Amino acid sequence: MGNKGAKPKKKNPAILTEDEVNLLLSNTSFTREEIYRWHDGFIKDCPKGQLDKKKFIDAYKAFYPQGKADKFCNHVFKVFDFDNSGKIDFTEFLIAISVTAQGDAHKKLSMAFRMYDVDRNGRVDKKEMEKIIEAIYDLLGEEHRKGENSPSERVKTIMFKLDKDQNGYLTEQEFVEGCLADPLLRSLLAPNT
Repeated sequence: MGNKGAKPKKKNPAILTEDEVNLLLSNTSFTREEIYRWHDGFIKDCPKGQLDKKKFIDAYKAFYPQGKADKFCNHVFKVFDFDNSGKIDFTEFLIAISVTAQGDAHKKLSMAFRMYDVDRNGRVDKKEMEKIIEAIYDLLGEEHRKGENSPSERVKTIMFKLDKDQNGYLTEQEFVEGCLADPLLRSLLAPNT
């Protein structure tokens, strides 16, 4: 009479289901045809339907050959890996592409906040912010890290401007509103917004 203890068969991540297409249609501005084109390209690069962290870092290294992409990519990867599986599937990939390429400034800044929130507690403290600034410097090959350009001094300036209640950490609202109000900070903390 059936196997009550059997686990449901896992979906092949390389196959795009109608449910996933509908999810992407409602959460991105891509058309059905564009979703299928993106999927075809994704499968060419990731035949198993998933992008692992190493391949993700290698792709970033191609764009930033002068820098050290590893630290920065670890932070970015965590943001894109919505289900914490250690892999980015096509749905996660296309939603991330949509937000970073097509999203409004508020959505892009919210995604940037999630990258800065290393411990995922809903707030960013000075230590987390400094780790990201260092990772950005590594990525860009920035060697001048003394004086006001040091990560700790950058963080002091950022926290002074954005931490409205002066409690030592930033909420997503403080981060987003502060970056929207200050174009210089926005260009530093969330380029392309």
